[in-house]
Amino acid sequence: MSTEFPRVDTPSRAAEDAALRRHARLTKPLGSLGRLEALGAWVAACQDRCPPTPFARARVVVFAGDHGIAASGVSAYPSEVTGQMVANFVAGGAAINVLAAAAGATVRVVDMAVNADTPVGDHKIRRSCGSIDREDALTDEETRAAIATGRAIADEEVDGGADLLIAGDMGIGNTTPAAVLIAALTGAEPVAVVGRGTGIDDQTWMRKAVAIRDALRRARAAGGDPVALLRTSAGADLAAMAGFLAQAAVRKTPVILDGVVVSAAALVAEDLAPGASKWWVAGHRSVEPAHALVLEQLELEPIVDLGMRLGEGSGAAVALPVLTAAVRVLAEMATFDEAGVSTAAGD
Repeated sequence: MSTEFPRVDTPSRAAEDAALRRHARLTKPLGSLGRLEALGAWVAACQDRCPPTPFARARVVVFAGDHGIAASGVSAYPSEVTGQMVANFVAGGAAINVLAAAAGATVRVVDMAVNADTPVGDHKIRRSCGSIDREDALTDEETRAAIATGRAIADEEVDGGADLLIAGDMGIGNTTPAAVLIAALTGAEPVAVVGRGTGIDDQTWMRKAVAIRDALRRARAAGGDPVALLRTSAGADLAAMAGFLAQAAVRKTPVILDGVVVSAAALVAEDLAPGASKWWVAGHRSVEPAHALVLEQLELEPIVDLGMRLGEGSGAAVALPVLTAAVRVLAEMATFDEAGVSTAAGD
């Protein structure tokens, strides 16, 4: 099963330049809307049109999976919470359901490796995954199948009309493999990537640090092969997210990244499909320490910084209205000529 992605095109520089020129003609001092102006120009570049079109079908896809490392006591919650939260997503009762609805987006949940039966298990690769401190998370075949599933889901969503995508995550223990991936790809030491995840206490933090240390030794043996790294240290949910994010870029569809788990998958996706990160914007800055390393590596500036650490795509959903506002300014605001307003002296 091939994991090679087609070449990723760069968002249109001509459309971006046109958007920046349009900002100079809108009824405001140039630069007075701050980063909203750059964000709107980025969307114009992704859509290859100026002014850009307001989003008609923003879509959140939550990838769910359990992780064998959770048995080592690295989380504040038991593993059965993953399956219970999947049911909560399906019922519309989770934070991401509320935040996505407020932002005008819809939510899809995909069970990739939940250690329970769920109503969204059509794409399930396996139940849970190996404990990454001492064994591979997946087999090579499972890894490739998970990447292919993520690619197929991105294609389904884009073919179904999605014009903006958000990846979300759900899985007890998933910040541990995320930290391992980030450390392996940024060269960070284990202690620099260990966060509090679900709100763990000091004893749990120490167990998590040991698990990440041991898993990172195994991860670094994967060398520069992103598929081998996913097999060794990720899980079907993270592997599918990586395929999803890479394919979104191949399909020229903008993505708002969420927090540390999705961003760990994004680091791998950039290796799978170089240039994919040009199609992404960082929705928020997570309080997880490893997230700052990803933002620096991918050269992404978060839209909001609200101290969030939930996952699910929640931080990206909160950022979506800001991005929508940036698009609508370019699309709907009057120019000086249209409004009959005088420009600055000398213009």
